Amino acid sequence: MRPLMNAIQLVAGLLGIALAVAPAAAQTYDPRYPVCIEVYTIDGSNTDCSFATIAPCAATASGQSAQCYANPCAAQSRQQGLAPSPPRRNR
Repeated sequence: MRPLMNAIQLVAGLLGIALAVAPAAAQTYDPRYPVCIEVYTIDGSNTDCSFATIAPCAATASGQSAQCYANPCAAQSRQQGLAPSPPRRNR
């Protein structure tokens, strides 16, 4: 009975280690960049929100099965009052 318990403990420990070491998913929507691209492949799709404007995103999407769109997280940041303050006037 003791070897069976040791085997169960070993399997449980290895499973715990495997789950703890698994890579974490990266944040898809970076609120610092207002434009995202979604590239469609046979295996699914990949989203990248690292574009400052639509022009470089469109250039990247050209020739691929992809689309550019406004970053939904960047829009939320602007709506919450995180826009830059107006310039100060010196008196």
